[in-house]
Amino acid sequence: MSYLTLTPAYGRDYKSRAAVQADWQAGKDFIIANLFHRYDGKPINKEQADAEGITVNIRYRQLRQIMVINPEPTEVQNHE
Repeated sequence: MSYLTLTPAYGRDYKSRAAVQADWQAGKDFIIANLFHRYDGKPINKEQADAEGITVNIRYRQLRQIMVINPEPTEVQNHE
């Protein structure tokens, strides 16, 4: 299982976990903030993180709080 630390994109900040959760579920972009990750500084959203099975740690409240979100299982389509 892989983990990524994310920060809000486009100057957004959140004061509550509920606000973070709402924007994550809405598919808004967050920025990868892992210095040694090859995509550091690039945007990612829920759909992309779930597709890769990535657990995300989203920083909010001026980067002082962290919310952990586990990936949701993706549906596997059976083509029989």
